[in-house]
Amino acid sequence: MPSTTRPQDPGLPPGPVAAGNMPGSAGAAALALALRTPSLRRRMACWMYEGILMFGVVFISGYLFDALSQSRHALDHRALRMAFLFVIFGIYFTWFWAKGQTLAMKTWHIRLVDRRGAQLTQARALWRYVLSWLWLLPPLAVLGPMGLGAGEITVLTLGWVAIWALLSRFHPERQFWHDAWAGTRLVNTEGTPP
Repeated sequence: MPSTTRPQDPGLPPGPVAAGNMPGSAGAAALALALRTPSLRRRMACWMYEGILMFGVVFISGYLFDALSQSRHALDHRALRMAFLFVIFGIYFTWFWAKGQTLAMKTWHIRLVDRRGAQLTQARALWRYVLSWLWLLPPLAVLGPMGLGAGEITVLTLGWVAIWALLSRFHPERQFWHDAWAGTRLVNTEGTPP
């Protein structure tokens, strides 16, 4: 039986794709080591760093939107601006997730793979992008019509983010639930060769 090996992927060690391609429990141990879930603390630090980096994406995208729409004020064409940013974010994340990592994920030694440890397709990365809005949309959808102030909405949204992150403790592999539903997983690349 020919051995199927993983393509050269800097985030995952070279070797068999499935544990069945290695003798006995050594294959299962190697696969489990390659697919270790990063700690919640590291994943959330990466999440916050990603948010900081997104300021640059928002700035450049906002400038482009203003130039194309001839907007003179940030609130001009507000709904269209938000839709434009949604698409830009989708392109950004889908592109980098299909490659395995964003800059923040490289910094924190985290890689995004599918359930088997293979590189994501563009379609799966896009599906993860849509599901990742579960970080923010539920509280905003509920709180938006209540007429609360920006500070109150921010505090309640951050509370939801903390709850959503902690819910990963109830997943058997400690993955975020949107990853489980998207068929993806975050894996630890710390200590693997570049």
